[in-house]
Amino acid sequence: MAKKRPQTKAKRPQIADGEVPVVGAREPCPCGSGRRYKACHGRAAAQAVTELVQRPFEGLPGECDWVALRELVPAATAELPLKGGLPEGVPSVTLATVLPMAWPALRRDDGSVLLGLQNDTASGDISRDLADTLQQALAAQPGTPVQGRRAPADGPRLQDLLDPEGAFEPVVHSGFEFWVPDAENTTAEVTASLERANAAAIPTVKLTGVDSAYWCETPEKNHLRWVMPHPEEQLLDALARLHAAGASSLGEGTRLVGSFRAHGLTVPVWDLPSGVGAEDVEKPAAEFAERLAGALATDAPLTPDERRARGGLTNRQVTLS
Repeated sequence: MAKKRPQTKAKRPQIADGEVPVVGAREPCPCGSGRRYKACHGRAAAQAVTELVQRPFEGLPGECDWVALRELVPAATAELPLKGGLPEGVPSVTLATVLPMAWPALRRDDGSVLLGLQNDTASGDISRDLADTLQQALAAQPGTPVQGRRAPADGPRLQDLLDPEGAFEPVVHSGFEFWVPDAENTTAEVTASLERANAAAIPTVKLTGVDSAYWCETPEKNHLRWVMPHPEEQLLDALARLHAAGASSLGEGTRLVGSFRAHGLTVPVWDLPSGVGAEDVEKPAAEFAERLAGALATDAPLTPDERRARGGLTNRQVTLS
């Protein structure tokens, strides 16, 4: 057997923990321990980067709509107010579900910033990754797309950069024409990307009478997907009470079929007949919201029928993130 090579150790670290810079995984750790970075200070840094944040948008205005735009809505934008106001030379910062060429962000020719939400991220904290991309975009030269990177584990999060008092008001679009304010002068590559994105976009409408509910049209049937802020167990109990009582539908031909779990929130889903449009479910959704509020306020134990209904809903739950 080959002998294990002894590891050399410095008598004392030469750099304080808080000052150890990031180096290559196989390089000697700058702290002076004699070990490779990945086996020393790099271990804690990697864990901090990969640790999954269950509710990355918690604390932001419109958390439910952040989840919807991340997971459910093909084409939408929302203005983002920054703490302390916009930097000089940046007329606006806009969140977009998707950007051309899947860019993480774009600094337009006029200095405005577009931040993409549906891109893959390098860590378990979407908020930190997006904040890092936003900071890069704010500092980029006009007319420059921003590439993604691994955000520093101690970098700011969106909650640190965005105005907590600012409104979050998504605007749902039928396509991605908001990519190209000057369509005549755009590149062929961006035009082709726009055509592909428009062809794949599912028609989606945000309801106006209730919060964070989105109607969408598919070839077989339509759906209503409603991101709700209530604790999951409490919400499932309330939905089970309504389902067992025959009060969980949104009208004739509609059916509560299950839910998604996305970024720490629960998203009930209804099947709708193909002829039922967004305007047709506005009133039924508002009436359901009133029934749900009553069910949420009930703390009595579930009946056998309600427990069976809850089991059915739980078995049809899908985790998206």
